[in-house]
Amino acid sequence: MHGSFDTVDNNLLRALRPDDWAILQPHLEDWSAQSGALIHEPGDTVRHAYFPRGPSLISYLVVLRDGRGIETVLVGREGAVGGIVSQGRLPAYARAVVQVGASFWRIDVQDLEQAKSQSPNLRHLLTRYADCLLAQIFQSVACNAAHTIEQRTAKWLLAAMDRTGRHDLTLTQEHLAAMLGVGRSYLARVFHDMRGEGIIETKRGHVVVHKKSRLRSIACECNAAVTRHFDDVLTGVYPNGQEEAEKR
Repeated sequence: MHGSFDTVDNNLLRALRPDDWAILQPHLEDWSAQSGALIHEPGDTVRHAYFPRGPSLISYLVVLRDGRGIETVLVGREGAVGGIVSQGRLPAYARAVVQVGASFWRIDVQDLEQAKSQSPNLRHLLTRYADCLLAQIFQSVACNAAHTIEQRTAKWLLAAMDRTGRHDLTLTQEHLAAMLGVGRSYLARVFHDMRGEGIIETKRGHVVVHKKSRLRSIACECNAAVTRHFDDVLTGVYPNGQEEAEKR
């Protein structure tokens, strides 16, 4: 990898100390993928860890017997996917797919293990991140059980906006309905109501959010709870949502 520390464009990597960055940097490679690209399926050997850069997003999906993939975690510039805390290459439990394509940093898990063995600080940082990722999974389970489709839809849109810093999200109703584990007709009614209030605008393959504050009033507390935990455990890693979107 080439480039300076100031251009890494991933908050988790930016939280590294300079000496830890110097250990990790030579093993990072610039990798890009389009939306929909598959990183791994359940049972695949996890050979790399991926750090989303800028607006890139990756979804973890639990694959059910009927083939549906239900999203459990959305990862953006605040984190990473792959063999972050595992000791070497292990089989994947869930499907990992690129939700919003762009650029990523990628590292072989063996190189990552070697870097962690050289730096307790790096090992501790990634362990703390794993705790935050687990908190997001816990919150997702509770959210799916307790909150309405409208609340969950608003929460997902907010989380995607925070991670990408964008109002215009690459997304179809069919895809979001599948990830939320709901029928497309239910989500279509939610989108219809949101369009009626001027909260969102839907285009072909895109959702544009016009009223973020109104979206927050609809959403459940889950995104805010995850954000608080990130701030407690890894201050400054979770996107602060203070982009120009806040002015709308």
